[in-house]
Amino acid sequence: MAGSAGGRDCRDALRAHSDGRPRLMGIINCTPDSFHPASRGGGVEDALNMVREGVEWVDIGGESTRPGADSVSIEEELSRVIPIIKGIRVQSDIYISIDTRNHEIARAALDAGADMVNDVSGLRDPEMLALVVEKDCPVCIMHMQGEPRDMQVKPSYENAFEEVYSSLLETARQLVAAGHEPETIVLDPGFGFGKTLQHNLELMGSLERGDEGFAILWGASRKSMIASMTDKEAIEERLPGTLAVAAQAQRLGVDILRVHDVAEHLDLCKVLAAIGKGGVND
Repeated sequence: MAGSAGGRDCRDALRAHSDGRPRLMGIINCTPDSFHPASRGGGVEDALNMVREGVEWVDIGGESTRPGADSVSIEEELSRVIPIIKGIRVQSDIYISIDTRNHEIARAALDAGADMVNDVSGLRDPEMLALVVEKDCPVCIMHMQGEPRDMQVKPSYENAFEEVYSSLLETARQLVAAGHEPETIVLDPGFGFGKTLQHNLELMGSLERGDEGFAILWGASRKSMIASMTDKEAIEERLPGTLAVAAQAQRLGVDILRVHDVAEHLDLCKVLAAIGKGGVND
């Protein structure tokens, strides 16, 4: 069936709920150096806890892409993510995305039971693009200017919104031209990945889906831009600011939110949806 390497149709899970609530994607960092210390070394039980809290996707990553981060070996990344994916799949049918820039990791993850490729490098590697077409799997194309080790040195744009979405749409349309379904392509503007605070704010003002109507994902959870707006440097104090971004995402119609804090985001989204209906639907 189209839409998943594992044979499942994921298309509905890539679109916001009918009441406007974004789908929630829980972050599982199988790394010792994620920017958010509480999320480091995530495993199967962390993912299952998120499932119990109401998440609809879990995003498994074995390489930190925080500003200044170095790459890890293929062997190391494989050893971090594949056992987690297999362990989750034994106990849950939750949708799984693999957060990687490496086509070898993506292939192994899909074979192990992952449903989607989440590529922070935006399919720069032609072999990753070819893999996505071959597997006919959902894919999230994220925009990043530069590489994690240098992306925040001097990010520069003439018009951040136009340049970011132009790049994303160009790549998405390459996939479509190669035979990939538009309904299984997700665009992520990449907050904090080669962007200043002003660039991020420009990207939070609107969306661009293209004529094809591609799905949109936002990932702003506890990032440094929240600290810049709130003067809360401690990562542990950035949840309220993160929820404010989530509220803006729901207002604009973002389809998926990538988050650390599932329960809090679910409550926020439910309340906003109820307000939008004029009352709680029991």
